[in-house]
Amino acid sequence: MPLIAKPLRGLFLGLFATFTLFGISMTIVGAALPRILGDFRWSYAAAGAVIAASAVAYFLASLFSGKVLNAIGSKATMIAGLGSCVLGLAFFASTPSFLANLLLNLFIGAGQGLIEPAVNWSTLRMDGDQGSGRAMNLMHGAFAIGAVSGPLVLSVIMASDLSWTILFRAIAVLFAILAVALAASPFSRLEASKSRSEDRTTNTKVAREPAYYLGFLCLLLYVGTEIGISNWIAEYFVRIFGAKPAFASLSVSLFWAGLLAGRFGVPALYRGKRLETALIAFSLLLTTATAALCVLGFMIVPGTPLWAPTALTFVAGLGCSIVYPTVISLVGISCKSSQAEAISFAVAGGGVGLFAFPFLMSWISQGFGIKTGFASYAIIATMTASSCAVLAKVFAKARRPI
Repeated sequence: MPLIAKPLRGLFLGLFATFTLFGISMTIVGAALPRILGDFRWSYAAAGAVIAASAVAYFLASLFSGKVLNAIGSKATMIAGLGSCVLGLAFFASTPSFLANLLLNLFIGAGQGLIEPAVNWSTLRMDGDQGSGRAMNLMHGAFAIGAVSGPLVLSVIMASDLSWTILFRAIAVLFAILAVALAASPFSRLEASKSRSEDRTTNTKVAREPAYYLGFLCLLLYVGTEIGISNWIAEYFVRIFGAKPAFASLSVSLFWAGLLAGRFGVPALYRGKRLETALIAFSLLLTTATAALCVLGFMIVPGTPLWAPTALTFVAGLGCSIVYPTVISLVGISCKSSQAEAISFAVAGGGVGLFAFPFLMSWISQGFGIKTGFASYAIIATMTASSCAVLAKVFAKARRPI
């Protein structure tokens, strides 16, 4: 059976392009932060508030996106999310006003919080391989492409004579074009596949599913681990392994390269349907690599070659690669009677992790040092693997087709 049915391949490509831009939009504000601080003369507190506004809006939008999906459908939800991002990105950083940019970043975060559950729900419906998770892994590979390319493109723009805000405007224009294209796409085929029981599902019914809560927990812990490693690995290489800043920045790219390799490599190489087994294996790989990086940090001696932590960083990214999309797939399959509600709740868990864990890491590192701070991510990675194992067990026990 083909991965995506022929009539839906155009829609899949449109969503793939959307998720690539989604990945860019998630990373360019942070990548532009040094210029924002310099040009607008904001304090760290002001910049943190602007960034936090997006995370809070993302969490709230994703939390309620299940109700929105059920009420207005996937197409309207996608267009609403894209429109919100267009409004925010078209005007963000056009003024140094703290309040104006905080409001604009709220629009960006709210749009992202609608886009991600809508794309996840749509991809699950388009999976022509009967729940293998391959389509979902490929779709989330698009996010990784955007997350890698966005900061790289921005760095090139900053090195030129062009205004660094041009990338924000360009992404707004591309989002607008995609909104027009998706408005003409066959989302109705996805809506038609909804079961009658899904339309009648109540919050009480979906709340009885253990996978409903486990999805939230898994993504809360996983996103905390992923964003933590991505944000702190470069500093860890400089402070602990004695790497030069240029080499340390490469470690971030290696982490995302591992994640990219897994998201495209696993669908290409693995044709099985034991999603729960793959989830356990890759979450354990993430835990092992993160723990090994921490052990190296405590055992390191001057002059130690950097090949070991460099390789482990790539492996940690590889371990991350299929966790998020596989959790979404397992939750969607387990909560078939209310996929929209279950997927949106799981994504909201990731939103909490995105917001909370950077503060936790900063607090631990400030008080106890970066070795201890990074070690906390080994603990969180272990908790991620444990929660994924429980979800896998629940899924295997009550496995049923889409």
